Parts: sequence; C-alpha cells; structure tokens
Amino acid sequence: MRWPEAGCDRRNAVRSTGAHARRSGATVTVGGPLVTAGTQSQAWFARAKAALPGGVNSPVRAFRAVGGTPLVIRDAKAQTVVDVDDRPYLDFVGSWGPLILGHAHPKVVAAIEAAVRRGTSYGAPCQAEIELAEQVAQSYPGIEQLRFVSSGTEAVMSAVRLARGATGRDLIVKFSGCYHGHVDHLLVAAGSGLVTFGEPSSAGVPADFAGLTRVLPLDDEAALDALFLAEGERIAAVIVEPIPANNGLLIQRPEFLQALRSQCDAHGALLIFDEVITGFRLGPGGAAAHYDLVPDLATFGKVIGGGMPVGAFAGRRELMHELAPEGSVYQAGTLSGNPVAMAAGLATLEVLRESDGWRVLEERGQHLEQVLGDALRESPFPASLARIGSIFWIALFASAPPRTAEAVAPESGEAYAKLFHSLLAQGIALAPSAYEVGFLSLAHSRADIDRLGEGLRSALTNAHPDETREHSHAQLRLATSRRADQGETG
Repeated sequence: MRWPEAGCDRRNAVRSTGAHARRSGATVTVGGPLVTAGTQSQAWFARAKAALPGGVNSPVRAFRAVGGTPLVIRDAKAQTVVDVDDRPYLDFVGSWGPLILGHAHPKVVAAIEAAVRRGTSYGAPCQAEIELAEQVAQSYPGIEQLRFVSSGTEAVMSAVRLARGATGRDLIVKFSGCYHGHVDHLLVAAGSGLVTFGEPSSAGVPADFAGLTRVLPLDDEAALDALFLAEGERIAAVIVEPIPANNGLLIQRPEFLQALRSQCDAHGALLIFDEVITGFRLGPGGAAAHYDLVPDLATFGKVIGGGMPVGAFAGRRELMHELAPEGSVYQAGTLSGNPVAMAAGLATLEVLRESDGWRVLEERGQHLEQVLGDALRESPFPASLARIGSIFWIALFASAPPRTAEAVAPESGEAYAKLFHSLLAQGIALAPSAYEVGFLSLAHSRADIDRLGEGLRSALTNAHPDETREHSHAQLRLATSRRADQGETG
C-alpha cells in the first residue's frame, strides 16, 4: 500500500493499492540537488511542525515523497502561486483539481464576497444550494436528486451507507488503485489472492470493518466475475473511480466499466461512480458521459465548490428518498450546502458554460499532450503521458501509461523526486508525488504549456543517473519483446 498522495482534505490517509510498500510515506533519498526553501518558508514550516502533525493538514504536503522542505504559500492568482519568500511558481496542482478556472478568478471572488456579506452559514435552506443542485442534476446522466456535504470523504461515506440501506446488504467492492477518502471501511488494501478480503491499511481501522470490503484489481473482468459468482447476492455496491486519478491516471477500458454495470444489474447491486476528481472537470457529465454509462449513485466535490470545501452524492429519486427525513438512512451536516461554497460553485459553472470552457480545456489538453509527449520521447529512460481532458500524469519507467496500480513502476518514485525538484528550481510546480496527477485550468496559456514542456525536457536529463540509463533501455527492450510475444499492442 501507499500513503496517499493527495493534498486535499479528502485524500489524506492511507491509499489502498495493495501493490507496493509505503515508499511514499517515508522521506526519500534524492540523488540530485533539492530546491532550497527560502528562509521564510523554512521558518513558517518550523512553526507548522510544532502546531500541526508533520507540519501539515494533509500528508502529501509535507514533501516526504520527494524530499526537502515544503513551500509555504502566501497567495495565488490565475496560474501562479507565490510563496512567503516572494517566489512565483507556474502551478499545475490547482489545489488538487477544483481550480478549473485558475486561482482567484474574478467572478468567483466576487460571488464569494457577495455571499459572505449575506452571512457565512445559515443552518437552513438557501437559494444557492437549490440552484446548484438543479444544475448538477440537469447535467449528469441519471441524476435526479443530490445532497451536499462538506468533503469527498463525507460524500463517499454517505453514498455507501445509502447503498447498504437501500439494498439491505453489507458487502462493498472496491478496486486496487482507487482511493475514496479516509472513511474506515474503504481504507483497506488487497490481501493475497486474486479476489481478496479487505485488510486494514491504516492504524485505527478495525479488522471487522475492513472485512466487509472486497478488493479487486482494475481491468480484470475474470476477477470481477469470480467475486460476483461467489458473493453476488451479498454485495450492496461496487464503488470505482471510473477514471482512477489517485494512483496515477489509470484510464480504464470502456469494456471493463460496462462489465461492472452488467454484474451489478445481474445481482441487484448498486454501481457508485466516484467523480470527486472527474465530475465537472471532464465536462458537465463527467466520466459517466464520457463512457456513456449511468451509475446508480455518484459522488462529487472539487469543481462544484469552486475551491471552497464541498462534496455531494446523488442518484435516482427513489434511491435518494431512502435518506432522512423521508427514509431511514440517516445523514446530516451543519455546514452542508454552505451558502459561500454554493456561490463559488455556481460562479465556476457559469464561467465554464459562458466561455465554452470544457472545449477550450480539451484543446489545451491536446496541446499539452503533444508538447509533453515530444519531451518524453527524448527521455533517457522510458516515460509516457496519460491525459484525458485537462487531467494529465507523467508515468516514469513506463513505455505506455499503465491501467492498474500494480503496473506502476516501483522505481518511478525516486526519479520523479529529481524531476520534481528540477522543475521547481525552474519555477514550475507539479504535485509532490509520483502518483499524483496534474491539472490544467483556463488560466493556463499555450505559452505556459510550452514552458512546462521545455522544463520537463531539461528535468528529465537529470532525473535518472547516467550509469543506469543503459539498464533502463535494456528493460524497455525486454518489456517490448514480452508484449510482442503476448500479442499486446501499445
């Protein structure tokens, strides 16, 4: 298993891949020079370590996966963040996904300011939450009602409870390489064997909780069929990131996701799409529209809050009616539907629609794919790019982007750490982990993307020691030969 890499509040506990040791949870040794944090960042982070566990409120921010001292950010605007030492960085983290318009977009800021003047929280229904709920329901396939919460973890926790309450069953199925927040019964890793009982992957998770979760490999219909044959009548729900983006960007085959839909239908289980990252980033219909598949329940976050804390879970009317006060499945939250977050989400979606934002982001994503692809082809060791819409991931020691967590090269962590610091020294910020994705925003220009490409080309020459380059090429030749023998392409 890996310690989780995401910097958002949702993804800040152990990731349940079941494939690797906790290499990203410990400080790595980096062969190249680290970017030296400025004196102000160092001073502030020293204070942080005294007041906060590890000096952070989400583990990946501590730079343990890449080494060095984290930058403490002072402010941000458009595509740039500035640290407390007044150093600017071209930002491709985007607060881990929600800032699809860029930092401090004027219309979002204006909407937040206006909302704050009307009051920061009511503990009662407000117009903005009704309007945003209507927009989400009208945009996403199969959704009729939703309920807002304050984080992606809370959304997933509530969706799973709803699925269990609606079906009267207990078992949940998840996949190695997908992360669904730090809720106890999903913080599990695969045990031995193809179809496995969940095993706790964090201290504090009771074995009895994990025992109600089954963990399967991605991209494996045979394992899915075997599990449903053995336990299909006990399964309440299958939960999946339809485009996994927490263990690299593991873009799935449509046939595999269709198999999930078919097995759930055949056995009376519910299919839950975790679209906290992909929802309203790929487009208004998220991955569901991209794959032309309708889940029974979906979870959201990030973009629909415009950078404010938010989450939501949604589904068909008859399922959502199982929730209190209409049904017997209890869920509540003091800040759910917070008027400030709702205003930010509404403003974000308005700008995206008025500017044809999703089309623009796809065009910029295509440009990024070309520019970064050209740079990666010059890499001294195998490297490839996974990209869908405005989400991208650099897969090191991979001649083609993997589709499963187990296929992610274990040696990529140290090479990425060198690449990360080389880019940071050039004023370019990627996520401080080899397993996290990057994000484009409408604030990024083609020139910004070109700058990333040039920076990446330079960084790759220093990301792997010279003496092991020939070994890497030999490994690539061997892997290519094996794929040819097995009849694989790409």
